[in-house]
Amino acid sequence: MALWMEDGSDPLTENEKADLDAIAALKESSALEFKEKGNQFVRLGRKHYADAIDCYTRAINQKSLSNSENSIIFSNRAHVNLLLGNYRRALSDAEEAINLCPTNIKAIYRAAKASLSLNLLDEAKSYCVSGIKCDPNNVEIKNLERQIDSLKFEQEQREALVTKAIAEAKKLVSAIMQRGLKIGSASYQELTGLRKPVLDKNNILHWPVLLLYAEVMSSDFIEDFCETDMFAAHLDMMFSEDCPPLPWDAENKYTREAVELYYEAGSGICLSKEKILRNLLEGTAASNVESIALDEKDEVEDSNHITSASSSKWIKVDEKTTLHDVLKKPNHVIPGIPVFYVVSRNSKFYKEFKAGRWVPPS
Repeated sequence: MALWMEDGSDPLTENEKADLDAIAALKESSALEFKEKGNQFVRLGRKHYADAIDCYTRAINQKSLSNSENSIIFSNRAHVNLLLGNYRRALSDAEEAINLCPTNIKAIYRAAKASLSLNLLDEAKSYCVSGIKCDPNNVEIKNLERQIDSLKFEQEQREALVTKAIAEAKKLVSAIMQRGLKIGSASYQELTGLRKPVLDKNNILHWPVLLLYAEVMSSDFIEDFCETDMFAAHLDMMFSEDCPPLPWDAENKYTREAVELYYEAGSGICLSKEKILRNLLEGTAASNVESIALDEKDEVEDSNHITSASSSKWIKVDEKTTLHDVLKKPNHVIPGIPVFYVVSRNSKFYKEFKAGRWVPPS
């Protein structure tokens, strides 16, 4: 009997040939029946999609149909997988259908849809181009191609923004390293938000600077403090006679002649270049980029606290020095952006502050 013949062996008799033909006809009939049942299950709705996939799989496994017929079945199974959201399987089935019949327009359309759902925009575009070559008037594929082109344009714009953000952040890191500045973890972010320094075309850093009135923990911002500016220039503007007194300074103790600026020395941990870069990218288009290559091999994070040469943790700022001169001091770790504490010699709080009995709230 032909049923017991080994694979690849030739039939020896007419009866065996007849048996093989009968078996092939049965398999073909069975495969077509499974195909039709699959189509019926699809028409019955989502609850029967798993049954449809099973029928299409059984039809394929008969291995008795022509390439064009099998292409249709693979394409049908791709359609059901698309409806179920099984996009990777849908793409695999659609590709198999195209391999069997390169002009199967439905398979091409489903391959494009699956690729789009997987965000494989280049592949999706390629399938659309192939589909339009096969069927220049296919409205569905043309509409899909327009959708893909729009998404590709948006993706290219996002990638350009990411590239720009990374390039600008790297320039900032390089400028910070060249100046020998030490950056630590950000403090008072509830006040500072995501403010960052800016490097202008002349390679000059412009810092946002937070001023904290230690006595009442009120704050002011200098949005653009050029690193070459002296502190006196900004204080002259902030406390000029034309400016009204601070709302909470009822006794007008915070005058231009009375105010002093301090920074906190010996506190903070120097961040690695990579962490500084990551911090600078927060809030930008590149904030979620997983891997960023640095131009030089990154240094291991310095886990040692910077120690102050002075016995006091509060270091008075010389108003006639520039911001750069103060930021580069060995005991100065910039807490994200520069933070300076404002006190008044006319206030009772001044003695407490100078004696080191005041600490910033945590």
